[in-house]
Amino acid sequence: MRRREFITLIGGATAWPLVARAQQPAMPAVGFVNAGSPDASLVAGFRKGLNGAGYVENQNVTVEYHSLEGQFDRLPALMADLVRRRVAVITTAGNLAALATKAATTTIPIVFSVGEDPVKLGLVASFPRPGGNATGVNILSAEVEAKRLGLLHDLVPKAVRIALLVNPANVPSAEATLREIPEAARAIGLQIHIVNASTGREIEAAFAALAREQSDALFVASDIFFMSRRVQLATLAVHYRIPATYYAREAVEAGGLMSYGIDRADMYRQVGVYCGQILKGAKPAELPVVQSSKFELVINAQTARLLGVDVPNALQLLADEMIE
Repeated sequence: MRRREFITLIGGATAWPLVARAQQPAMPAVGFVNAGSPDASLVAGFRKGLNGAGYVENQNVTVEYHSLEGQFDRLPALMADLVRRRVAVITTAGNLAALATKAATTTIPIVFSVGEDPVKLGLVASFPRPGGNATGVNILSAEVEAKRLGLLHDLVPKAVRIALLVNPANVPSAEATLREIPEAARAIGLQIHIVNASTGREIEAAFAALAREQSDALFVASDIFFMSRRVQLATLAVHYRIPATYYAREAVEAGGLMSYGIDRADMYRQVGVYCGQILKGAKPAELPVVQSSKFELVINAQTARLLGVDVPNALQLLADEMIE
């Protein structure tokens, strides 16, 4: 073999691994869209689900985290950007986020968590066979909200006039709450009056109105914006001495009185599981929509004492956790 041929052969052999590395596909990217505020426990739940499907962040998948802090008007631009860059999967929480994603793409897989019936929202064809590019978790808001109102009545049985705080900017959630809660209230003899808030200042104004109208208690609607403002809500409730109920334990951990609802970390775990399965090749059309099965009642005993609320023994026994 001549010297030049030998050098060419060796040079080519050396280049093969470099070419192979250059041609390796980039890690798939997932768009993680949270319409509320950043929450470490929810991210941990999502990662747990991904890990169970064989995906580890920054090893074989990248995740882009987007928290909108309840600013729903940012959704169209964000979704358009994710679609333009052709991320592998988009995960969303909340009705508006899911609807905005569905409107933005019919091809990129979507894994959602929604409170309302995803069939009625137009996200899927049916629970067992979604049939399109979206699937996910339904958190049974209507059923849970009615039970939460009953638990508030058990906690403060003398309360009759209940303020219902809704976010009119979140139309699907607000409409569902205004449809379900007044009916549930009439069934147990409670009076409901509606209070609206879509910004931090409007929340402050709402509490001032509650004090003027001498509301006996407050029912905070299931809304991602309200969860992002949970510290403000809990602080104002104590300041105005209004017993309040929320839909997630994070509000009680922030000083709220009581919550009843799904285990949100477990919900995000399921979203992560589906996301991982889709990355492996599963089709959303064939992954049935699942319903949340883990619910929890959490009561803040310290807040109860500050408000002068005696927690009945029956509720203490029923509670999954009493925060001291």
